Amino acid sequence: MQTGAQRKVGEDRDTGMSGKPALLHDLLKLTNRLMAPFSTHLSHRYRISLNEFRLLMAIGATGRTASHEVAEMTGVNVMSVSRAVATLQRAGRVRVERDTTNRRRKWLSLTEEGQHLYEVMRPQSQKVADYLFSELDDEELAQLDVIVHRLIDKLEARDEEGRSVFLEATRPEDED
Repeated sequence: MQTGAQRKVGEDRDTGMSGKPALLHDLLKLTNRLMAPFSTHLSHRYRISLNEFRLLMAIGATGRTASHEVAEMTGVNVMSVSRAVATLQRAGRVRVERDTTNRRRKWLSLTEEGQHLYEVMRPQSQKVADYLFSELDDEELAQLDVIVHRLIDKLEARDEEGRSVFLEATRPEDED
Protein backbone atom coordinates (compact mmCIF):
# COMPACT_ATOMS: atom_id res chain seq x y z
CA MET A 1 0.00 0.00 0.00
CA GLN A 2 1.32 3.42 -0.93
CA THR A 3 1.59 6.13 1.66
CA GLY A 4 0.16 9.59 1.09
CA ALA A 5 3.65 10.89 0.30
CA GLN A 6 4.04 8.28 -2.45
CA ARG A 7 0.64 8.90 -4.08
CA LYS A 8 -0.21 11.71 -6.41
CA VAL A 9 -3.53 13.53 -6.56
CA GLY A 10 -5.44 11.83 -9.34
CA GLU A 11 -4.23 8.28 -8.68
CA ASP A 12 -6.90 5.68 -7.98
CA ARG A 13 -7.48 4.92 -4.32
CA ASP A 14 -9.01 1.84 -2.72
CA THR A 15 -12.42 3.45 -3.24
CA GLY A 16 -12.12 3.51 -7.01
CA MET A 17 -12.19 7.29 -6.95
CA SER A 18 -9.44 9.47 -8.30
CA GLY A 19 -8.32 13.08 -8.24
CA LYS A 20 -9.93 15.64 -5.98
CA PRO A 21 -12.90 13.42 -5.00
CA ALA A 22 -10.41 10.81 -3.75
CA LEU A 23 -8.58 13.48 -1.74
CA LEU A 24 -11.89 14.67 -0.29
CA HIS A 25 -12.71 11.07 0.65
CA ASP A 26 -9.31 10.80 2.35
CA LEU A 27 -9.99 13.99 4.34
CA LEU A 28 -13.33 12.56 5.48
CA LYS A 29 -11.59 9.30 6.40
CA LEU A 30 -8.98 11.29 8.35
CA THR A 31 -11.74 13.07 10.27
CA ASN A 32 -13.44 9.78 11.10
CA ARG A 33 -10.17 8.17 12.22
CA LEU A 34 -9.42 11.18 14.43
CA MET A 35 -12.65 10.51 16.34
CA ALA A 36 -11.69 6.92 17.25
CA PRO A 37 -9.84 7.79 20.50
CA PHE A 38 -12.78 9.94 21.57
CA SER A 39 -15.29 7.17 20.85
CA THR A 40 -13.13 4.45 22.36
CA HIS A 41 -11.81 6.18 25.48
CA LEU A 42 -14.05 9.10 26.41
CA SER A 43 -17.59 9.04 25.01
CA HIS A 44 -19.07 6.17 27.01
CA ARG A 45 -16.95 6.68 30.10
CA TYR A 46 -18.05 10.29 30.53
CA ARG A 47 -21.42 10.11 28.76
CA ILE A 48 -20.60 12.89 26.34
CA SER A 49 -21.33 13.27 22.63
CA LEU A 50 -18.81 14.49 20.10
CA ASN A 51 -20.45 17.92 19.79
CA GLU A 52 -20.65 18.23 23.58
CA PHE A 53 -16.95 17.35 23.75
CA ARG A 54 -16.10 19.98 21.12
CA LEU A 55 -18.06 22.62 23.01
CA LEU A 56 -16.61 21.66 26.37
CA MET A 57 -13.09 21.94 24.95
CA ALA A 58 -13.82 25.31 23.30
CA ILE A 59 -15.43 26.78 26.41
CA GLY A 60 -12.66 25.40 28.61
CA ALA A 61 -9.99 26.95 26.39
CA THR A 62 -11.65 30.38 26.35
CA GLY A 63 -12.94 30.46 29.92
CA ARG A 64 -16.15 32.21 28.93
CA THR A 65 -17.73 32.63 25.53
CA ALA A 66 -21.06 33.09 23.79
CA SER A 67 -22.99 30.35 21.95
CA HIS A 68 -22.53 31.91 18.51
CA GLU A 69 -18.79 32.23 19.16
CA VAL A 70 -18.58 28.52 20.01
CA ALA A 71 -20.35 27.75 16.73
CA GLU A 72 -17.75 29.86 14.88
CA MET A 73 -14.80 28.27 16.70
CA THR A 74 -15.91 24.69 16.23
CA GLY A 75 -17.70 24.80 12.88
CA VAL A 76 -20.70 23.13 14.53
CA ASN A 77 -24.01 24.60 13.35
CA VAL A 78 -25.95 26.83 15.73
CA MET A 79 -28.81 24.36 16.27
CA SER A 80 -26.38 21.57 17.22
CA VAL A 81 -24.57 23.98 19.54
CA SER A 82 -27.86 24.85 21.20
CA ARG A 83 -28.70 21.16 21.75
CA ALA A 84 -25.24 20.38 23.09
CA VAL A 85 -25.30 23.39 25.43
CA ALA A 86 -28.69 22.29 26.78
CA THR A 87 -27.38 18.76 27.41
CA LEU A 88 -24.19 20.05 29.05
CA GLN A 89 -26.24 22.41 31.20
CA ARG A 90 -28.59 19.59 32.32
CA ALA A 91 -25.54 17.48 33.17
CA GLY A 92 -24.18 20.31 35.34
CA ARG A 93 -21.14 20.82 33.13
CA VAL A 94 -21.90 24.25 31.65
CA ARG A 95 -23.34 27.39 33.17
CA VAL A 96 -25.47 29.60 30.92
CA GLU A 97 -26.01 33.26 31.86
CA ARG A 98 -27.85 35.96 29.92
CA ASP A 99 -25.76 38.98 29.05
CA THR A 100 -27.30 41.93 30.91
CA THR A 101 -26.27 44.36 28.15
CA ASN A 102 -27.44 42.17 25.24
CA ARG A 103 -30.43 39.95 26.09
CA ARG A 104 -29.90 37.81 22.97
CA ARG A 105 -26.40 36.78 24.04
CA LYS A 106 -25.88 33.88 26.43
CA TRP A 107 -22.53 33.56 28.15
CA LEU A 108 -21.22 30.02 28.54
CA SER A 109 -18.71 28.94 31.16
CA LEU A 110 -17.76 25.64 32.72
CA THR A 111 -19.07 24.59 36.09
CA GLU A 112 -16.76 22.85 38.56
CA GLU A 113 -17.85 19.51 37.07
CA GLY A 114 -17.25 20.83 33.52
CA GLN A 115 -13.83 22.19 34.46
CA HIS A 116 -12.88 18.81 35.95
CA LEU A 117 -13.95 17.04 32.75
CA TYR A 118 -12.04 19.58 30.65
CA GLU A 119 -8.89 18.92 32.70
CA VAL A 120 -9.33 15.16 32.14
CA MET A 121 -9.96 15.48 28.40
CA ARG A 122 -7.41 18.15 27.49
CA PRO A 123 -4.41 15.78 27.85
CA GLN A 124 -6.22 13.27 25.63
CA SER A 125 -6.50 15.91 22.90
CA GLN A 126 -2.78 16.61 23.30
CA LYS A 127 -1.99 12.89 22.98
CA VAL A 128 -3.98 12.66 19.75
CA ALA A 129 -2.26 15.76 18.33
CA ASP A 130 1.19 14.52 19.37
CA TYR A 131 0.57 11.13 17.77
CA LEU A 132 -0.96 12.51 14.57
CA PHE A 133 1.74 15.08 13.90
CA SER A 134 4.76 13.08 15.15
CA GLU A 135 5.91 12.27 11.59
CA LEU A 136 5.82 15.90 10.43
CA ASP A 137 8.67 18.36 10.88
CA ASP A 138 8.16 22.02 11.76
CA GLU A 139 8.11 23.12 8.12
CA GLU A 140 5.49 20.51 7.20
CA LEU A 141 3.37 21.50 10.19
CA ALA A 142 3.55 25.15 9.14
CA GLN A 143 2.55 24.22 5.56
CA LEU A 144 -0.33 22.10 6.82
CA ASP A 145 -1.48 24.95 9.06
CA VAL A 146 -1.54 27.34 6.09
CA ILE A 147 -3.42 24.85 3.90
CA VAL A 148 -5.98 23.97 6.57
CA HIS A 149 -6.72 27.63 7.26
CA ARG A 150 -7.02 28.41 3.54
CA LEU A 151 -9.55 25.60 3.20
CA ILE A 152 -11.50 26.77 6.27
CA ASP A 153 -11.54 30.34 4.94
CA LYS A 154 -12.84 29.05 1.58
CA LEU A 155 -15.62 27.07 3.29
CA GLU A 156 -16.60 29.99 5.54
CA ALA A 157 -16.66 32.68 2.81
CA ARG A 158 -19.89 34.70 2.47
CA ASP A 159 -21.25 36.62 -0.51
CA GLU A 160 -22.52 40.21 -0.34
CA GLU A 161 -25.94 38.98 0.87
CA GLY A 162 -24.35 36.94 3.66
CA ARG A 163 -24.98 33.55 2.05
CA SER A 164 -22.45 30.75 2.22
CA VAL A 165 -20.48 30.80 -1.03
CA PHE A 166 -19.67 27.11 -0.47
CA LEU A 167 -23.31 26.06 -0.10
CA GLU A 168 -24.34 28.15 -3.10
CA ALA A 169 -21.51 26.73 -5.26
CA THR A 170 -22.31 23.14 -4.30
CA ARG A 171 -26.08 23.37 -4.66
CA PRO A 172 -27.44 20.44 -6.73
CA GLU A 173 -28.31 21.38 -10.32
CA ASP A 174 -31.96 20.35 -9.89
CA GLU A 175 -32.49 22.52 -6.80
CA ASP A 176 -33.96 25.99 -7.20
